[in-house]
Amino acid sequence: METTEYILLGAGGHARVVASIIEANGHQLKAVFDENSYISDLDGVPNKGVYSPTLYPDSLALVAIGNPQIREKIVAEVQHAFGTLIPPSAVVDTLVTVGEGTQIIHGAIVNRGTTIGKHCILNTGSSVDHDCSLADFVHIAPKATLCGNVTVGPRTMIGAGATILPNITIGADVKIGAGAVITRSIPDNCVVVGVPGKIIHHE
Repeated sequence: METTEYILLGAGGHARVVASIIEANGHQLKAVFDENSYISDLDGVPNKGVYSPTLYPDSLALVAIGNPQIREKIVAEVQHAFGTLIPPSAVVDTLVTVGEGTQIIHGAIVNRGTTIGKHCILNTGSSVDHDCSLADFVHIAPKATLCGNVTVGPRTMIGAGATILPNITIGADVKIGAGAVITRSIPDNCVVVGVPGKIIHHE
């Protein structure tokens, strides 16, 4: 198998997980770019500081930052081609569409007919069932569950352990709290918590 070289934007905790998947796939992480000067390296891979499009021009880029809004901003500045990351431990059906820049993390399951946009994160042990649709920059946190035919708008964050019941639409820029159970559709720009989920803030 041909080795693919990557660079990462961001050198925090999520970047460590992304780096582990690059290694698990038999590929190579060449460098990370993080403007935090106190970070010298990511598990031995050098931090080059401010992103430069002239460094490692043939490598694929991934934005390894969990916050969807920050991830979108950084993607707009990157001039490298983007990769897509799926580890051997994930289960992704052959009839799933995955956009560029998306990172599917260890133990995640994505079932048939689902469409995942660009630069999404499906975090550790998350489950996305059949015929779901995730827009760009969505983040599904660890152990969150999307039942069948769920639609999620751009830049929405589904918190750890949350459950979205079938046939529900979640709007753009929504934050679903950890452990929430969503039983009805949610409009844009909301914060939702609880069982069942209730809107506690609407921007």
